[in-house]
Amino acid sequence: MRFAAFFLALALGALPARAADPAVPEAEAAAEELRAAIAELNGAEGSRNRVAALTRTIKAYEHGLGSLRDALRRASVREAEIETSFEARRTRIAQLLGVMASMERDPEPLLLFHPDGPLGTARAAMILSSVTPALQSEAEVLRGELEELARLRRLEANATDTLQRGLEAAQAARTALSQAVQDRTDLPPRFLADPEELTLLVNSADTLDAFAVGLADMETDIGAPDGDFEGAKGTLPLPVEGRLLRRAGEADAAGIRRPGILIATDPAALVTLPWAATVRYRGPLLDYGNVMIAEPAPGYLLVLAGLGTVYGETGDVLEAGAPVGLMGGTAQEAFAVPSGPAESGGAGRTETLYIELRQGKEPVDPAPWFTETKEN
Repeated sequence: MRFAAFFLALALGALPARAADPAVPEAEAAAEELRAAIAELNGAEGSRNRVAALTRTIKAYEHGLGSLRDALRRASVREAEIETSFEARRTRIAQLLGVMASMERDPEPLLLFHPDGPLGTARAAMILSSVTPALQSEAEVLRGELEELARLRRLEANATDTLQRGLEAAQAARTALSQAVQDRTDLPPRFLADPEELTLLVNSADTLDAFAVGLADMETDIGAPDGDFEGAKGTLPLPVEGRLLRRAGEADAAGIRRPGILIATDPAALVTLPWAATVRYRGPLLDYGNVMIAEPAPGYLLVLAGLGTVYGETGDVLEAGAPVGLMGGTAQEAFAVPSGPAESGGAGRTETLYIELRQGKEPVDPAPWFTETKEN
């Protein structure tokens, strides 16, 4: 049996030693984060400030979902690596198992004698003792990978249930948030532009640029919140959980270049204000879907285009982090467990939010204003 173990360890010696992949603990931590967000829903609905509490709950769910999906994707890649490594050694292991089975049929004392006599036996023992630490190390790597594989499979088995419960909780939170936004009565007094003039502008503008210029001309200051907006450059969070798809000035598939950035998001993702602002316009505009235009500071306009649902009314003064709408699509579309390494990091992010920042009548690159998109 000792010689059998020796030859088996030798057969597996080709396995390269490597540290455990962080995908498993990261996925487990993300799953726990998602479960915590689910548990917060009841407390959020009973909170005094339901809008803020529900917003935090939804954002926690979206972050947990994104982290879990990414970790599961890496875990799937790691599982494939381990299985490929085992498969590559399958023939070699089978051959050695045949040799060991043959050895087991011989009396073990005979295996202790070397054909060259006592001197050969002593030399063989010395060689065996010198390679034992290396073999032990390789055996530990194998055991670690087997344990890791077991954890991966347990994780994947539990992921579907965790994601489904998270999806249901997020849907309930989004519904509750929509109602809470309608019910809120604690907003500052609205600063209203002339509704007829705004309607005429919507109907006459043939481009987003023309609409934004016309909006800037309507009033120079309708109550933009105080604060050093310019000083916050480079520190703002993105309005939505997602990844940068296109920078300002980059051509799209049709060769069109726009002055804003494009963010890929999950369906029904929550969109929030990165800075306190007054709503200058909200509603459908041209082919951009629903658009939210907010004034974070006198002379600045923040344009968020491509939403499926928008909250609030023109003239509302909203604090930083306030929800302004949801992306299009249904949350069910975002519910998908990665099935293999072929899926990219953007899998499931089928919606896009266009972000444009304007100073005066001219657009400026919004990327340097956000932590996630600024270039160091």
